[in-house]
Amino acid sequence: MYETGLMIGHFEPLHLGQMRSILAAAGQAKTLHIVIMAHPSPHADFSITLQDKARWLQMACADLPFVRIHTTHEIELPLHDGFVDVTIDIAASNAKLQRLTEALNLPAEAVLFVAENHPLAQSDVYEQLSMPVVTTPLQPEFDSYAIARDPVAHWSALHPQARGDYTKTVAIVGGESSGKTTLVHKLANYYGASFALEMGRLYVGTDLGGSEIGLQYSDYAPISLHHAQAIREAAARATAPVTIIDTDFVTTQAFCEEYEGRTHPFVAACIDEFRVDHTIMLDNNTPWVDDGMRSLGTPEARGRFEQRLVDIFARHDIKPHMVDQPDYDARYQQALLLIDQHVYGKNS
Repeated sequence: MYETGLMIGHFEPLHLGQMRSILAAAGQAKTLHIVIMAHPSPHADFSITLQDKARWLQMACADLPFVRIHTTHEIELPLHDGFVDVTIDIAASNAKLQRLTEALNLPAEAVLFVAENHPLAQSDVYEQLSMPVVTTPLQPEFDSYAIARDPVAHWSALHPQARGDYTKTVAIVGGESSGKTTLVHKLANYYGASFALEMGRLYVGTDLGGSEIGLQYSDYAPISLHHAQAIREAAARATAPVTIIDTDFVTTQAFCEEYEGRTHPFVAACIDEFRVDHTIMLDNNTPWVDDGMRSLGTPEARGRFEQRLVDIFARHDIKPHMVDQPDYDARYQQALLLIDQHVYGKNS
């Protein structure tokens, strides 16, 4: 058992193979320090910060008090596509280890943990390093380079704490009786995805006794807050690269303007602050069904509300993907094509 161990990496994304290596190292050191670095060439489809990665590891290791998480912008590892491409600069490596040792106040007997096939584990290299090297078992079923290049294709390998930052939120919006909620459930079942329900409808049931008769201007802020939390929770427990959202803040704003005759500044702030990744807008060209909670059923009212949605989207520089098929199954197929293309990167 070593007193102090050190692991260094990008962890972008954190995957199960890396976690198993961390656990192997943690079993050999009384205290394990993990240093997370910014990736020099991050994936263009995902905005991952150093703090995101720190949170993943901090949460994953929350019940392992002997694991300490650190971040640094000052130390960089060379970018490569595989260990065979790596040439070790001994002097530069020792200088980096020295800076980390001093920054973390590590004892002189601290050891560096690397995988068995890591270039630093080769005898002609580690014998020249200023810190002893200890290896962790290989995790051959996890290809870190392939996972980093295409996290969506390797979804099952991602650590659960990282998945919330690699799922894409897709909001299904439209006027009343446009088939949003049914489509949400169909898409969630098709992709095995987490989803967030329409918060306005839930709020009417929980806070207004099941009828919109008591709905007023002051309700739109809590509706938006609850919806933001529902989206956050759905993404955090993401079971697929896509997370489906029933309606969005633009829809909440449209109802506020329709019923109250004015724009709600808090809802406007939510539209800008809590952006979904993609929006699918359903044309209001399906039959209107009165379910006891809908009030915009005339052709004039439906057209007016749809135009209001379009105007608010434009106001906030949001470009929704339009689904205009009047047949329910056809619009379901349209939605699948859009998600396959924009989330899964499939060509039709």
